[in-house]
Formats: sequence, C-alpha cells, structure tokens
Amino acid sequence: MDVLIKKKKWTTQRIVSLAMGALVVVLVGASYFSTSGKAKLNVDTNKITISSVTKGNFQEFIPLDGIVLPIKTIYLDATEGGTVQKILVEDGATLKEGTPIVQLANTDLQLEMMNRETAVFDLINNMNTTRNLMQQNRITQLNQLADIDYNLRDAERLYVMNKKLYEEKVVPQQEFLQAKYKYDYQVRKRQLTMRTLKQDSLNMHQQLGQMKESVERMQNNLALMRKKMDDLMVKAPVDGQITSLNAEIGESKTRGQRLGQIDVLDGFKVRANIDEHYISRVFTGQKATFSFAGKDYDLNVKKVFTQVTNGQFQVDMEFVGEVPKGIRRGQSLQLRLALSDQTQAVLVPRGGFYQKTGGNWIFKIDENGNKAYKTEIRLGRQNPEYFEVVSGLSPGDKVVTSSYENYEDMGELVINEEKE
Repeated sequence: MDVLIKKKKWTTQRIVSLAMGALVVVLVGASYFSTSGKAKLNVDTNKITISSVTKGNFQEFIPLDGIVLPIKTIYLDATEGGTVQKILVEDGATLKEGTPIVQLANTDLQLEMMNRETAVFDLINNMNTTRNLMQQNRITQLNQLADIDYNLRDAERLYVMNKKLYEEKVVPQQEFLQAKYKYDYQVRKRQLTMRTLKQDSLNMHQQLGQMKESVERMQNNLALMRKKMDDLMVKAPVDGQITSLNAEIGESKTRGQRLGQIDVLDGFKVRANIDEHYISRVFTGQKATFSFAGKDYDLNVKKVFTQVTNGQFQVDMEFVGEVPKGIRRGQSLQLRLALSDQTQAVLVPRGGFYQKTGGNWIFKIDENGNKAYKTEIRLGRQNPEYFEVVSGLSPGDKVVTSSYENYEDMGELVINEEKE
C-alpha cells in the first residue's frame, strides 16, 4: 500500500532564495538611503567643533604683516666711480647734513682735472698775449696817426698860403698845385688810417670777446670737474641715520652704485605686502589697525604701489594720531586692513567645513543637541574670523564648523557624548 508523503513547505532552496531576496532589498535600501542623503553617522563631541551662530558687528578685513620703516629714506649712490679710500663713519651712526661718509679715489678723474686746469691757464695766457700785441699795434697806429696829423697840418698851411699867393699872382700854378696835391694826399692818408684804426679796434674787441667766452666756458667746465672731484667725498645729504652702508677699503665702486641709505628720523611709516587678489579693493585712505604693548593704534593707507611682484603688491601706511612709543625700524606688526565699514550681520565662525561644502550647506544641530542635519545655507562676505550668513541660519543656532573630511556624504550626524 502506497503511503502519501507530504511535500515540505520550507525547503533549502526556498530558504536560500528568500535570503538572497532579503539581501537584495537590504542593499537597495542602503543604497537608497546613502544616495538620498539620509545616511547616519555616529560622532563623538570631542572629534567635532560645535559653534554658535550670532549676530553682531561685521567688517571685511585682511590680516597683513607690516614692517616699520622711516617715513623718508634717501639713497646714497656713487655720483662718480672710484676706489674706496676711507670709510669715515660706522653703519648705524646718526649724522648731520654734510658729514663725510666715504672717500673715493679716481686717478683718471684727477688727471683729467689737471689737464683741464692746464688748458684754462694756457688759454688765459694766450688771451693776455693777444691783448698785449693788439695794444702795442694800436699804440703804433696812434703814433702813425700823430705823424699824419702833423704832416697834414703842415701841408694844410702850405696849401692855404700858396693858394692865397697864387690868387695874387705871386707863385706859379705848378707850385700851388704841388701844395694842393700834398694836402689832399695827407687828408686821404688820415682818412684811411682812421678807418684802419676803427676796424682794428672792432677786430680786437671781437677777438678778445671770443677768447673771454672760451675762457669762461673752460672755467665752467673746470668748475664741473671740481664738483666731480668733490663728489668723490660722499657726504650726508640730510640729517639722519646711515644704514646699509656697503663699502670696504680698496673696493671699486662704479658710477651709480648703491653705497647705503640715510633714514630720516622725523617719523615712521609701515609697509605691507598684499595678495594681488585684493589690488582692486585697496585705495589710499583705507584704515588699518594693530595692537602694540596692549594698546590699539590706527593707520591710513598713504600710497599704493600697483606693480605686482611674485603675486603681491605693496602699500605704505602712515600713523593716525599717536605713534607707539618704543617702536623701531624693521619691527614687524600684525595689521588688520579694513575692506568695508562695520555692519550688523548674522555670523558663523570660520572652520574646516567650508573646504568640503563651499559654503552651500552645513550640519545644523537640533534642539536636543543629539543630532545634526544637513542644512542648505548661503554665505556672503567673510573675514579671517567669520562668514556672513545670508540665509539658512539664525542667531542662536548651533552648527558643526570643523572639517567634514570623513562624513561629507552623510545626511545626519548622531552626536555621542564623550565617555570618561
């Protein structure tokens, strides 16, 4: 007799199939929650930074490193080249205007000076010799004129007498004409002599004037040469402190080479380097602040150097009001350069979250403080301390501002208190 065998309800094959289906559902669910931003992650409070959203004064500023410099610096360059013969002061010494600093020697310049002096002396001697010769020639011509005048008066006397006698029929015509011709000759001779004297006088004055101008030009050139010789002695152009003195005995310096600088000690300024990103936002008159010896001081941007070098440009700032006592040249200052006026704004502290979110969202902690949810936000201006919150957060909110390096893809953080 056949026995009816009941078919098993839970076969091995069926159990395996159901298990595989359940696994697929779990994987799909996990994938869904992960891609939909609902994934959760447990974090400890000691591994995150929780900050409060506040409302207060906000100002855009950039931190700068400033260097204290003298308010005016005058550079010392070699006006003439030469060999350093003497160094008369020490670097850092305080000098009065005109104080000798460095003595240079230049044999070529000295030789040229001597040659020019000789040329001037020769020209002066030639001018004096020419003047003497011209004066002697004029004296000779005046002596000749005196003889001509004497002969003219004698001829005139004979001519007048013979003319009267000729009219009275006492002397023959030939004797009268001979006296007349002699008189006319003397008159003509005197006219030519006077013309020669006048022309020679004009020539003498013209020639002596030209020689005098030549002497003056050469004397002016000689004065310039003397000034060049004087420039071999480098002197302080103003009262101040000599710094960066760059000279050694026996060292050769070319014309225009930097020897040092004079710092005018009437006041100080601050020079700072700024990233070229801000070049369009920095203008003269902008304010900066810094702290020194526990007290705050103000600066104004006085000059902007628009030339960009190595991605930076420079500005000079002047002190507003009181200058800190004890400040020294070359001292570094930590500055805050304001890019805007102070305004009221909702603020969130800066933190590592920005690198992953770009300021588009943040983890906001719920009222219980146990969870943090991804919240969309919009940030505006910023400074090294805060971001300006345009939307998405309100004063009093708590947010996670530390880095999101390991959980930027999470949608929810479960915050666990640190266990001791």
